[in-house]
Amino acid sequence: MRNTQRLSSGGRAGRRIIVAAVALTSMFAFAGCGAGGTDAPTSAPTSAPAAPGELTVVVEGGGHGELQPIADKFTQETGTKVTFVELPYDGLYDRLTSELSSGNVTFDVCAVDAVWITALGPGLAPIDDLFTADVKADSFPALLAEATFDGNLIGMPAWTNAELLFYRSDLFNDPENQASFKQEFGYDLAAPATWQQYLDAAKFFTKGDMFGADVKGAVETEWLATVLQAGGKGVVLDQSGNVIVNDAAHKAALDFYVAPINMGIAPPGASQIDWGAAQNMFNQGQLAMTRFWAHAYTQIPSDAPVYGKVGVVPMPAGEAGFAGIPGAWYLSVPRAGGQQDLAKQFIAFAYENNAMGLDTPLGLAATKSALASMQDQPGHENLRPLIETLNAPATVGRPANAKWQEIVDTVLTPTLQKALTPGADTQKLLDDAKAQIEAIIK
Repeated sequence: MRNTQRLSSGGRAGRRIIVAAVALTSMFAFAGCGAGGTDAPTSAPTSAPAAPGELTVVVEGGGHGELQPIADKFTQETGTKVTFVELPYDGLYDRLTSELSSGNVTFDVCAVDAVWITALGPGLAPIDDLFTADVKADSFPALLAEATFDGNLIGMPAWTNAELLFYRSDLFNDPENQASFKQEFGYDLAAPATWQQYLDAAKFFTKGDMFGADVKGAVETEWLATVLQAGGKGVVLDQSGNVIVNDAAHKAALDFYVAPINMGIAPPGASQIDWGAAQNMFNQGQLAMTRFWAHAYTQIPSDAPVYGKVGVVPMPAGEAGFAGIPGAWYLSVPRAGGQQDLAKQFIAFAYENNAMGLDTPLGLAATKSALASMQDQPGHENLRPLIETLNAPATVGRPANAKWQEIVDTVLTPTLQKALTPGADTQKLLDDAKAQIEAIIK
């Protein structure tokens, strides 16, 4: 929640949030992030653009599930047939890259992961006219920033995610645990609101077969979220494109992120733990807490040991308060598309009916009003902290750099894994990472 994120959007191991979202559910079903959708493509016309009165939309698994109810309603109200071409995460990126760069497109609308915006931007059409004052007011600032390329908005947010703190409410609310915790730490046991409270709670609950928290070494997004919590003005690159991965905020965040391993309060083998593994451990009752993508709250299986025993709040705050990395997907129109007006009509319709996504298996939406519409409904306790996280001043998206995924795969994830070695010099690791990243983007 590959970010099977390959779920939202983290890195190769974390960049697939939507794929990860659906994959997460299926993964738990047979094993027992983010997102994991289907990696099996659905057959559909691929050789010619849609005829008038028809639209072809290319998506990956989780996105298809989010958009199908909207497409059905669009067809009912307009008579326009909507055909989905469903591809695995990597296959979708390859298809978009190939067709948008050649100008020979076979689709009218595409679902675009946030981390692809800069790379695909030259082939996507501006859709600024869809962003009225009301639409912008109903959108999260970080998502608007991500959707901007060369000064134009090229993607309408369709659904978004962010990591939250999941915790075992039954354990935190237990009177004996509360009394013991207060005696040991001198304050009341509650869902952690700060880094120190998080580490204290993780230490307290590490006993027997249970660990207090997990450390995911195979994905980078969660560490980057802590960079923002530490006061970073961006992650890895600043707004001017300068490499800042070795500054004080990145160092503080990395030290905090690996602390549970150094303290012995997180499961061993962290360098190989990704979204799916962490989710499985939490759902099986092996963790007291985990930081995870918001969608997973509604996907805890009813037969899981933790079902009905989970609370959810924003991730613990660092010096700059709480913050997260959005995991958003956008609907875009190819510059070379032959039905741009109809495509934009569909995208506007999807925006107007954004709340329908909350009733899908992924259970996500993108607009403030859509998320707020169900934030007080039982079973959707994840929405209020999701809104708080997306609205947090420190929340920003990943850098707008076409080589971002290369940076993640070849530098960030390996650096994070090396930092998990006992006694690792985190400052030197970050200094080395800076040099590697500068070589990539030069």
